Amino acid sequence: MQDNRAEVRRVLLLTLGLNLTVMGLKGFVGFVTGSLSLQADALHSVTDSANNILGLVASNFSSPRPDRDHPYGHQKYEALGALGIAAFLGIACFEILQNAIARLFEGLNPIEVSAIELGFLLVVLGINIFVAFYERRVGKRVGSPILIADAKHTMSDIWVTIAVLGGLFGVWQGGLWGWPQFQWLDVVLSFPVALLVFWSGWEVLKENLPWLVDRMAIAPETIYEVATSVPGVRNCHAIASRGVLGRQVFIEMHLIVDAPDVETAHKITEKVETLLEKRFAPARILIHVEPPRYQSDRLSY
Repeated sequence: MQDNRAEVRRVLLLTLGLNLTVMGLKGFVGFVTGSLSLQADALHSVTDSANNILGLVASNFSSPRPDRDHPYGHQKYEALGALGIAAFLGIACFEILQNAIARLFEGLNPIEVSAIELGFLLVVLGINIFVAFYERRVGKRVGSPILIADAKHTMSDIWVTIAVLGGLFGVWQGGLWGWPQFQWLDVVLSFPVALLVFWSGWEVLKENLPWLVDRMAIAPETIYEVATSVPGVRNCHAIASRGVLGRQVFIEMHLIVDAPDVETAHKITEKVETLLEKRFAPARILIHVEPPRYQSDRLSY
């Protein structure tokens, strides 16, 4: 399997620099305006930078190539890194909710927003959009769960920034028209922001758990149909699979073939492997050839 870690690290380093810029802009504008939602969003951006650093560490250990100590490769390190991103999203969600509830009980502090500060947030929004689509495009091309997970996180940033920008725009307009009740927008919008952050974390978690718990990757009936379509295959049973389709799958099976010698049996199993690899690549396949008396109708374990 091709090792794309160098490209993944290059993308993570670029996005780390952009995320630090975003974090600085949000923190500055949040401090100047006193906006709770923007301060929470800046906290969310701290996790972006932490995610990039976590991704760099995980990618360093996640070689798809096996070695003596890791005969099945190291790709679960990337899945662990993605789970770390989910944890950071959960922490960010908790912090946003905690600050919003505290502000409701402690009372609202007046927020003053200028057009220049709104302009800074438009720059932040543009950077987030670029990072999200860039990471997702490269992540899908090289098959990196770290980049795809981080792109999802950044997509949540886009919606968060849009919500915060809308709230601060309302506060700004309220100040121009003398409508103090618009100050509530800043706190009210903190709650949907938290929900968006939580949903992004759940999506990342849901996509990476099957890899870590060795959930079935391919239905045994599907593997059976492919294997038995090869001339010379009499029976296929004890089928198992794990991994994630499109990333890496491992397939095992017991096969009974109609062959007079070992060489012929080997050629039949190679045809089965070729078909399975073509359909479910990248895949590593282990086939155990058995004598006819071991025939079984039990497809899987």
